[in-house]
Amino acid sequence: MATQSAVVRGAAMVLMASSLALAGCSSIPIIGGSDNAAPSGAPSVGIGVNAYLWRASLDTLSFMPLTNADPWGGVINYDWYSDPAAPNERFKATVFILDTRLRADALNVAVVKQVRGADGQWTAAPVDPQTETDLENAILTRARQLNLADAR
Repeated sequence: MATQSAVVRGAAMVLMASSLALAGCSSIPIIGGSDNAAPSGAPSVGIGVNAYLWRASLDTLSFMPLTNADPWGGVINYDWYSDPAAPNERFKATVFILDTRLRADALNVAVVKQVRGADGQWTAAPVDPQTETDLENAILTRARQLNLADAR
C-alpha cells in the first residue's frame, strides 16, 4: 500500500511539474483582457478542462485557502488548512483535471498531511488513501449536479 501511494504521489508531482512547464509556453491567447483584445469575430477561448469538474473542485474545496489555479493546465493548488477541531494537523491539496470530458478518470486529487510535534515543528504524516478518493467522489458528485442543472 505504501509503495502504491508513493507511486501515485510521484506521478502526481511529475504531472503537476509538466502542467506548469507546459502552461508557461502555451500559445493559446487569453481573450478578453485589456492587453489582449480579440479581433472582431474571433472565437472566445474557454478553459482547457471540463468546466463542471473545474467549478466542482473550487466549490468542494472552498474551505481551503486557494494558492493558485491554472484553468488551461487543469491544476488547482490549495494551501495548508487546519481543522479547528484538530489544530495539530494540517492538509494541503492539489487537484488535477486531466480531460475536457466529465469522467471519473479525468480527475485526480493529491493530499499532503503534516502533524505538529511536541517541539512545535511540522512533520510529514501519511494520508489515508480513502481521503483522496472521498474528495474525488465529492467533486464528481458536485460536477454531475452542475451538469444536470445546466441540462434543465
